[in-house]
Amino acid sequence: MGILDIERRGEIAVVRLNRPEKRNAVSFQLLRELHAAAKALRRERRLRAVVLCGAGESFCSGIDLADLADPRQRLWAAWQLLKPGRSLFQQAFLIWQELPVPVLAALHGHCFGAGLQLALAADIRYATPDCQLSVMEARWGLVPDMGLSRSLRGLLRADAAKELTFTARLLRGEEAQPLGLVTHLADDPLAAALILAEEITARSPDAVLAAKRVLDAMQHNPQHALRLEKTWQLRLLRGRNAAIARQRAKAPDTPFLPREFD
Repeated sequence: MGILDIERRGEIAVVRLNRPEKRNAVSFQLLRELHAAAKALRRERRLRAVVLCGAGESFCSGIDLADLADPRQRLWAAWQLLKPGRSLFQQAFLIWQELPVPVLAALHGHCFGAGLQLALAADIRYATPDCQLSVMEARWGLVPDMGLSRSLRGLLRADAAKELTFTARLLRGEEAQPLGLVTHLADDPLAAALILAEEITARSPDAVLAAKRVLDAMQHNPQHALRLEKTWQLRLLRGRNAAIARQRAKAPDTPFLPREFD
């Protein structure tokens, strides 16, 4: 196992941050591995869902401050912030939001800063009631820069998002869930996320992809969402998995084919 572990459970990939001695703090190396792992998973047509989780006592305690203190690493980070387009800090997190399959996050222990921004890139988040969550960057004199301005949109009211970001306040899972930072509470978030992932595998992978794309557009590009509904419906009607979905009404064990679309 490296600092990012991918475990296969049939058509589901469990992606585990594996720096338990650092409470899974995001080093620059882990950042690169997250990006590479998501790029590889994106190409897998048989993949049906991804579950993000953390080894040890925490999901993720945030950015590894030791890397920020290293002059060479600071120089690399400066280039990422100066270059045109998305930085790797943004891309390594937002790429999970853009995968063609549902991404679920199982949160426990600490979910701070970069950890929370990774969790927010998931489609659905499970957390223990006592999980601690925080938009932590203000505590270190920084601003969230890993896609928060995109991934938080539509989850919280703007005033609530500002308050949490200004203060770096700690919330428990049971406080975060009514706000929308957490979707569901569970004593065992990983087990709960896997149950939902298995439920999703009972549906056409192309229909699930289309729904994710349309609903994401509703949130981030509403003027484009109605057009996407029509575009995706035409694709699905011509696709093979829609026919299989209809067959499954009488023959539930009929297997779906690998995902046709991206």
